[in-house]
Amino acid sequence: MGTPALNSQVITQIGFVVYDVEQTAAAYAEFFGVPMPEIHVTEAEDVAHTEYLETATPARARQAFIAAGSVVIELIEPDEEPSTWREFLDIHGEGVHHIAFAIEGMDQAILELKGRGMPLIQRGNYTGGRYAYVDTLPQLKVLVELLEHDRS
Repeated sequence: MGTPALNSQVITQIGFVVYDVEQTAAAYAEFFGVPMPEIHVTEAEDVAHTEYLETATPARARQAFIAAGSVVIELIEPDEEPSTWREFLDIHGEGVHHIAFAIEGMDQAILELKGRGMPLIQRGNYTGGRYAYVDTLPQLKVLVELLEHDRS
């Protein structure tokens, strides 16, 4: 038994890439019997500083978040700019894109995973923190998202 790859083993989110965030959010809201979630747009380029495959990108997405017990379902409708979301949708169509873990020490976590053959795909900022997608598809059969929230 080796050392864990992350300082967290709690999945906080399951992310789906979709063609129509409103339609899919409405279906989840009806399924769970909850109000329709608010649709958000990811931060603009000057705040997000998004990098996809080590290149700056203005990529944005429309998102909805639905609480499902201890896990949040994230629905992501990407724009046409290069991103992991757009690539996934173009290649695979709609479906599960990632599982997310809340972590501390983003840069260290990225280095640890890279050393395990799990390279960084995309990273960026949002108000209150930062995120990174790591290519864990060969090992885990799904991408991993790291979420690091600023301490209050």
